[in-house]
Amino acid sequence: MSTPASAAATPRGSRRVSLGIPVPRRTDGLGDALPDTSDRPATPALADRFGRAATDLRLSLTDFCNLRCTYCMPASGLTFLGRDELLSPAEIVRLVRIGVERLGIEQVRFTGGEPLTRPDLEEIIAGVAALERRPDISLTTNAIGLDHRAAGLREAGLDRINVSLDSVVSETFERLTRRPLLHRVLAGIDGARAAGLAPIKVNAVLLPGVNDHELPDLLDWCLDRDLQLRVIEQMPLDADRIWERDGMVTAADAHALLAGRFALTPVEEPRDGAPAELFEVSERATGRPRGRVGVIASVTRPFCADCRRTRLTAEGRVRTCLFSREETDLRGALRGGADDEEIARRWRAAHWGKKAGHGMDSADFRPPDRPMSAIGG
Repeated sequence: MSTPASAAATPRGSRRVSLGIPVPRRTDGLGDALPDTSDRPATPALADRFGRAATDLRLSLTDFCNLRCTYCMPASGLTFLGRDELLSPAEIVRLVRIGVERLGIEQVRFTGGEPLTRPDLEEIIAGVAALERRPDISLTTNAIGLDHRAAGLREAGLDRINVSLDSVVSETFERLTRRPLLHRVLAGIDGARAAGLAPIKVNAVLLPGVNDHELPDLLDWCLDRDLQLRVIEQMPLDADRIWERDGMVTAADAHALLAGRFALTPVEEPRDGAPAELFEVSERATGRPRGRVGVIASVTRPFCADCRRTRLTAEGRVRTCLFSREETDLRGALRGGADDEEIARRWRAAHWGKKAGHGMDSADFRPPDRPMSAIGG
């Protein structure tokens, strides 16, 4: 299993792309370190100025990944964080505990990079599962190696998983990920099913002319296996900066691609801050019900007004949005001896500065310098 320690030296003659990591806000209490919170109500929650409160923590465990998906990383890879730059298991558990006990966090999703590349993942999950107010614990993964670890992760306290899988056609998978590893992903899904990690959601990003035409077959494949497909619009978070709004596969396109074979009916229950719009799926020819599919339209139908997420990067920086261009360092405070309430205060202050939306429709929108793997999905 690969380890993320600078992920290994860069081979001579190869070119890696450096991460565009912004300088974090100062969190030493001096000057203009954090957003002005003089108008913030006296609430322990992670509130913002627009009436939202974050209860869902997305915590990246590493920026390293063993795939090179074209919409995320360049073929040559990136300059990854060193081992001492990553949060330790004890630091991760402490931050989650502060979030749960003092800030109202109810759900924790571990992301990456690829979190399975951390050999201490079971230790991290067990530490979070042992908290007195235990949050819901989930994992987003590419499932490579999951067949060997699923039972142990389940025993440690993992509740459920999302698997990133854009195609079940070997040639297409290799074109997208630049790795011939589809068989290992499928083995990982089988291992998760055997371990009782349910429901298993499958996250798929559609690229025009690459895998969009496979969507009906991918949905059929998922429904046959009781997997819940989530179709995700590609976002401008790729390291190569090749994303173009006019060329992306939209949620409307996804509906059109499915319409020939399936009928989709919106579910009746409220989303409650969930990013996916859910639809009941039935066979168009026979009317036979098949299950559900989700569509995450982050670009064309943004759900910012009901966003309930806060994010921590693998080196312990608060990001209030995937598209934030500012970060607030908590690792420095942790390692500098700050107590729990001081960490909570800084986290609250950072979240008070959350913007109303990601601003993608604005003429002056600029994507963040970090690609997706360096933020955490």
